[in-house]
Amino acid sequence: MLASFPLSGHKKECLSEMLGTYLLVLIGPASVVIASQISYLSALEALTFVALVFGCTVASIIILLGKHSGAHINPAITVANAAAGIFKMELFMPYVVFQLVGGLLAGLSLKIVFNGLAPHAYLGSTRLATGMTPIEGIVLEIAGTFALAVAALSASSIVRGHAKQAVFVGATLFALIMIIGPLTGASFNPARSLGPSVFSGYFSGQVVYWVGPLIGAGFAGVIFGAWKRHYGQTR
Repeated sequence: MLASFPLSGHKKECLSEMLGTYLLVLIGPASVVIASQISYLSALEALTFVALVFGCTVASIIILLGKHSGAHINPAITVANAAAGIFKMELFMPYVVFQLVGGLLAGLSLKIVFNGLAPHAYLGSTRLATGMTPIEGIVLEIAGTFALAVAALSASSIVRGHAKQAVFVGATLFALIMIIGPLTGASFNPARSLGPSVFSGYFSGQVVYWVGPLIGAGFAGVIFGAWKRHYGQTR
């Protein structure tokens, strides 16, 4: 696979994205399955647990792998970076492909680990709340991904040091999951939704977790890029 890409010299970046996405899509959805099995947790406690796991996982990945690839670990964040004009376009497809591969490998791992356990959790798949329409879900995913992408772009461009960047992005994701999680599952990441869905067979609303994040990230990238260009010219 690596040899098939024109930029085979960027194996480190591609493998970093695949590993980072794998870890995120393995650990995050696993927390959803685990929370669903702890009967004494209230809905708020379960949500807080899942949000903490996701936030801490993303923060840890940024610290461990950020120096290698920027730790996008999300096709939407790669879209945001490309739209902002701060990313090498020749790396765009390799990043997205390896992120999706990482997500699928994580979905397979979840299937192996949790096969038969908590079938109603669908391996931690993202799901719309009862009564929520796909359009409403897309709007929420647009808003959430926009906020997450702005945080990620700001962290990589303005915040100095991987530890501070990690805390900033991880805390943003935690807050967004606490707010939007009960409504859409707070994906903001096509790879995060794809892996568990493929291996659980739960595809309901999957379009929400592609259309919403990609639109939200695109908006964030365009706006951030315009702001950065203007700021750079006027400072």
